[in-house]
Amino acid sequence: MLNLFKMPMNLEKWEQIKLMAKEKFDIQNESEKEGIDGIGKVEIIEFEGPMGLMKLEFVIKPRILDKKTSFSNRIGSDVKVDYVYSEDEVSCNLNAYKWNAAEQKWEGIDAAAFA
Repeated sequence: MLNLFKMPMNLEKWEQIKLMAKEKFDIQNESEKEGIDGIGKVEIIEFEGPMGLMKLEFVIKPRILDKKTSFSNRIGSDVKVDYVYSEDEVSCNLNAYKWNAAEQKWEGIDAAAFA
């Protein structure tokens, strides 16, 4: 199984990485969007790096405190999962991708590439 580059991160480290990318590489795009289901936010920076076109995503979302599952034992019933989020704690991750020109899509970078 491919071990994608996904790394716990804090805001200060992200700002350092973003500044370093801006100094060393040609920035193609810099944007911000809402996280999945409108929870949290994602900062995106795309640049021409040593492996070609690369994308870094900094994901900030509230820390999950609890997960509640609702289901019925009846045939054909759905399972509903509700998450309880922290009001003051956040979880931050850095995801790295490279552009695959042949398939025209972003691919996660193998963590071993950075070792």
